[in-house]
Amino acid sequence: MRTLKQRKTRAWIFQAIVLLSTVGLTVSFVVIARQNLLSQGIATGFGFLERSTGWPINFALIEITARSPYWRMLLAGLFNTLLVGFLGLAFATFLGIFIGTIRISSNLILNIIGTVYVEIFRNVPLILQAIFWYAILTHLPSPKQAIPLGDFGFLSNRGLILPALDLSMADVYLLLIATAIALYAAIRMQRAGPELARLAMPLPALAFLGVFVLLLFIGRTPDAPLMTLPELRGLRFVGGVSIKPEFTALLIAITVFGGAYIGEIVRGGFLSVDKGKIEAARALGLSAFRINQLVRIPLAIRAMLPALANQYVWLMKATTIGIAIGFPDYFMVVSTAINQSGQTMELIALLMAGFLLINYSIGHAMNRLNTRLAIKGKAA
Repeated sequence: MRTLKQRKTRAWIFQAIVLLSTVGLTVSFVVIARQNLLSQGIATGFGFLERSTGWPINFALIEITARSPYWRMLLAGLFNTLLVGFLGLAFATFLGIFIGTIRISSNLILNIIGTVYVEIFRNVPLILQAIFWYAILTHLPSPKQAIPLGDFGFLSNRGLILPALDLSMADVYLLLIATAIALYAAIRMQRAGPELARLAMPLPALAFLGVFVLLLFIGRTPDAPLMTLPELRGLRFVGGVSIKPEFTALLIAITVFGGAYIGEIVRGGFLSVDKGKIEAARALGLSAFRINQLVRIPLAIRAMLPALANQYVWLMKATTIGIAIGFPDYFMVVSTAINQSGQTMELIALLMAGFLLINYSIGHAMNRLNTRLAIKGKAA
């Protein structure tokens, strides 16, 4: 017993020494770097975040001008990364589920289509795919010869021009906050029991629709239209909302590239399900739909989650290739800010902190989901 305690004590002492040494080295590196920067006349600290940038970006979810401070420009870049990243993850997941399903289909034609898709888009680098889609979108007709989409939109080399709802950014934030609160409430209700769990399923969607309707009809100018339609005036479009080619190309590239990898994850998850369990379900007289619902899909999802978590984190980091086609994501905004301000250390620290926060949140959420769906108990 005494020997065991001595081992634990030595282990704690060793870990404390390693931790203190690491902290000491880090602090010394920071101090030395700061002294070197000061000796060269380079200011340090985060005071530059309040300064005006002097350069605009062509796509932002919040209001941005050339006079916006650095902190607001960085926030706009972070929002752009979150938008294209999470939309890309959602679309890639849906596409991957479809591709993975037809890859295990008994239909030979569908199987071949899925295989060809995976072999093409999985083996072409993501940055080349982004450049390819960007080249296609920027070679569309000019605004004068824009392709009309019925009476409500246009498609040109300036992007996709669609009708816009009469909502301010404050309204959008309110929508997101209400949906997030409803989603949290739904999760809490699911933990409370099966009866409340059934009521919790539609709660986020109902909250979104309810707040959306209220924002459209309450607090608006009576004569203001619910929606603004785009019009071509001269060489530009007036009204509506413009989806830039840079954003569209990056979103398509992440979707088709990620869909190929997620398709293989889905295929592997379904193939990992023990055939004996499927045969047992058939022996019990379950229909094919019930077998998929109760046996195949739940077991396949459990097998997919660890690989999906890694793929989601990787795809979120892959949004940084947007700099190759001019999309102002977080990485591009930080890179431009470094060139303009010279605050390299601070901006790189902010860049690392931003991606650490995003990817840790994704990994943590997927790990929590994996823990909740894991089969309880120990294997015999």
